[in-house]
Amino acid sequence: MKKRVFLIVLDSFGVGNAPDAADFGDAGSNTLASIASHPNFSTPNLTRLGMFNIQGTPEGRDVDKPEAAFGRLQESSKGKDTTIGHWEIAGLVSPKPLPTYPNGFPDEVIREFEKRTGRGVLCNLPYSGTDVIRDYGEEHLRTGKLIVYTSADSVFQIAANEAIVPVEELYRYCEIAREMLTGEHAVGRVIARPFEGTSADNFRRTPRRHDYSISPSRDTMLDVLQKAGLDTIGVGKIYDIFAGKGVSESRRTVSNHNGMEVTLELAKEDFHGLAFVNLVDFDMVYGHRNDVAGYAAAATEFDGQLAQLLELLGPDDLLLITADHGCDPATPSTDHSREMVPLLVWGQGVQPEDLGTVQGFGCIAVTVCRALGVDPAGLDGEDLWPRITQG
Repeated sequence: MKKRVFLIVLDSFGVGNAPDAADFGDAGSNTLASIASHPNFSTPNLTRLGMFNIQGTPEGRDVDKPEAAFGRLQESSKGKDTTIGHWEIAGLVSPKPLPTYPNGFPDEVIREFEKRTGRGVLCNLPYSGTDVIRDYGEEHLRTGKLIVYTSADSVFQIAANEAIVPVEELYRYCEIAREMLTGEHAVGRVIARPFEGTSADNFRRTPRRHDYSISPSRDTMLDVLQKAGLDTIGVGKIYDIFAGKGVSESRRTVSNHNGMEVTLELAKEDFHGLAFVNLVDFDMVYGHRNDVAGYAAAATEFDGQLAQLLELLGPDDLLLITADHGCDPATPSTDHSREMVPLLVWGQGVQPEDLGTVQGFGCIAVTVCRALGVDPAGLDGEDLWPRITQG
């Protein structure tokens, strides 16, 4: 039994298209393969743990004696969204996809939003987050209207310049949208997208993004652990993804690097339970912007901080590394991709087992609970603990 578990989600770090990828328009997507050949990519620590021993990853990089149990997970939920992916990691499968809006939100939704906020709306189309402020930012500065947009994912995003709409006011507008978007329009996330700058030439998004998710429909791993009296510490946007449900403590971050700095500090603290970490830059900064070079460099930077974390973890600690979906930066699409995700499990007593392909991300939730000595009853997922500990 372990005292502390560190679960790190490399947001969008897919390892090859899922069998049903074509149904989502993602046939051939492979995030890891797209970045691994770039000269910016160097991950000796992920490699020694067994990342490239996982089936379907680029050949010729596997190691003879991987240090972690390794495998790939196939999503059971019907989607490729951050919310659905994290919920499934936490033991909650979503059999129905969250609503998406390829043609923008219905007129009645926009009119009600304008009425409640007292501000007009621009755009209301699926859009890249950087392109939308370039194309609508100057009109927003002139009129004060809010830039509302979506994507292939289940999101209602609101962009506003911090000089026109202070961040706290933008957050209030997001809370209004979250309150509105229920029932058939219950999108996975409402997202505040603040930006700064004076013209299309210098607009840029600020790090004060904030997500407002719908609450999980039932208890997840976080609730199960919390009810057992254990710590459930969310790092990054974990609190937002679960709408705070089951999270005993939240530590905000502004980047991958900062997220790992927070994790390294946690590794020096005495807690009993789970540190659930999301590193969003892989997805938000690089995947959605089709930035192969940046994604590869971010993987390299993470790998260096991973080496520091491994040095800090002791015999009572367990480390799991995974992802929630893909976002292949080398495809024409700037949206998430339906991919398998990696799983690496490392710690004293863990056998370097080849787990193959496991159905469902929920095996993580069940295995985390078992490692911490908590009954995982009610969670969706396979129990890998006997396989990786041989008992």
